[in-house]
Amino acid sequence: MKTIRLTAAQAMMRWLSVQMTDEGERFIEGVWAIFGHGNVAGIGEALHGVRDSLPTWRGHNEQTMAHAAIAFAKAKKRRRAMAVTTSIGPGALNVVTAAGVAFANRLPLLIIPGDVFANRAPDPVLQQLEDFNDGTVSVNDCFRPVSRYFDRISRPEHILTALPRAFRVLTDPADCGPVCLAFCQDVQAEAFDYPEAFFTPKVWKIRRPEPDADELAEAIAAIKSAKNPVIVAGGGVIYSGAEADLAAFASAHNIPVVETQAGKSSLDHDHALNFGPVGVTGAASANTVCENADLVIGLGTRFQDFTTASWTLFKNPTRQILSINVAAYDSYKHGAINLTSDAKVALQAIGKSLGNQKWPSILSLQADWAAATAAVKAAPTSNALPSDMQVIGAVQRTATKASVVMSAAGTMPGELHKIWDAPAGGYHMEYGFSCMGYEIAGALGIKMARPDADVICMLGDGSYMMANSELATAVMMGIGFTVLITDNRGYGCINRLQKATGGAGFNNLLDQSHHVNPSHIDFTAHAAAMGAHAVKVSTIAELEAALTAAKGAKIPQVIVIDTDPWPGTDAGGSWWDVGVPAVSARAEVNQARVSYEEKQKDQRLVD
Repeated sequence: MKTIRLTAAQAMMRWLSVQMTDEGERFIEGVWAIFGHGNVAGIGEALHGVRDSLPTWRGHNEQTMAHAAIAFAKAKKRRRAMAVTTSIGPGALNVVTAAGVAFANRLPLLIIPGDVFANRAPDPVLQQLEDFNDGTVSVNDCFRPVSRYFDRISRPEHILTALPRAFRVLTDPADCGPVCLAFCQDVQAEAFDYPEAFFTPKVWKIRRPEPDADELAEAIAAIKSAKNPVIVAGGGVIYSGAEADLAAFASAHNIPVVETQAGKSSLDHDHALNFGPVGVTGAASANTVCENADLVIGLGTRFQDFTTASWTLFKNPTRQILSINVAAYDSYKHGAINLTSDAKVALQAIGKSLGNQKWPSILSLQADWAAATAAVKAAPTSNALPSDMQVIGAVQRTATKASVVMSAAGTMPGELHKIWDAPAGGYHMEYGFSCMGYEIAGALGIKMARPDADVICMLGDGSYMMANSELATAVMMGIGFTVLITDNRGYGCINRLQKATGGAGFNNLLDQSHHVNPSHIDFTAHAAAMGAHAVKVSTIAELEAALTAAKGAKIPQVIVIDTDPWPGTDAGGSWWDVGVPAVSARAEVNQARVSYEEKQKDQRLVD
């Protein structure tokens, strides 16, 4: 057997550089790196050696460079991914939040944090935590609950088994999620005689699991006997590449489709059977259909509480749930009729069996909803501060088929889900974890995945303050996208929720939180200081002009506009279970508790 002598880090990076997709591209597009004493010597030297075949990019924050990697994988429909490497200690821990994002959203992310010395000779090293009761623990054990696969590389030959296991998870549609390979820093630099065959290029194909015959027969029987079926389209439709299949299936059988946050833009917004967004942030059209449905067909959705209105949405007393999901964990939820299968394969198999069967047309509800959304998106007629919905309207009027709006937390996810008219593929929302700080780094990752897209990052001042440093990275890399900051001077979304549950306005808006000096943050100057092109606009007309001017730029374009923190879209939507205190000195809280207990009675947890 021919061998080649390499350090463990050199062997890992050489192996990563030859793992391919069936389209002839590297599965790992590149590696985001912030070097420190836990990875600069071993991994840093190894990445330098393969820099022409496996690029390395420098981030400004470990969490946000991982967000960029996650957004890239999401935009690539899980067909490709990126890796992230950090030093030990704080650098590694900064990635744990991003690992949670990838875990909740079932997205591939390869995390390679430096770890303590396997030989323990210099213990304790700088940034090493010492567990008084367990000598094997390091900070990287924090990754265990937010990793689909965790391994600690404490011998050079460990990568021979650890790397293929890692890629099995990264490329498995049912088990997809983050992988953490904690790499002991002394082991990174140790040499081993690796088999040359280990570095033979390998093609990783994404499986399409076929449905079990009995499960498929039960699912078909349930659909055939339904009188008012509805399809709840989730992110699995997009990851399966089943958008065209869904459109054809819905049209062929006249079954209405509603979209989750992850599934929005799986159909064009103006498709005749697209009844709009569903659930807490849903359209009246979609929620009405769901309330009356006797069969709820979940297609690639995990039935998150925003989708189900905390399990109060599907009100038909005879209703059943059919859950079609590549992950058995999801297809068995809430007593559903389960069909564990790839979405594309399932649609084709069911459609073949249904033949020409069609369901009666539903009274068109989309026109009324379109009128409601148009009203809240219309440009203001007064000099008052614009609402977030009016800002969305400005973006809508300047958008094209190439536009992709994205966000993650605060007001924008709810309003965009409700009222944004998304073309196919024109929506990117991180709402599995709803992580503040994902937005700007996510926009960078999307643009790296889809360089021809017009990426528009919409976020509030709170999320901008949470994490903005990858603006400087995008400037350095010459990657352009639009960042639209709506400054409502605080956490406006949570402030509204606080008031809605009877609470006093407290600690959310800046002028309602503890301060000695009033807050005045110049976001335009801040963004410009990082090299972005930044402007402050005062009106919706100025905003539309700035949005138009931003298209095609080679560096980030930041647009700031002051908005009113109070309005939200009243139309549409449904209940969300947020625990209201059972005892309070505030009459408003007690009143909200009474309403809360009444709504709880509508919850139907199991069929």
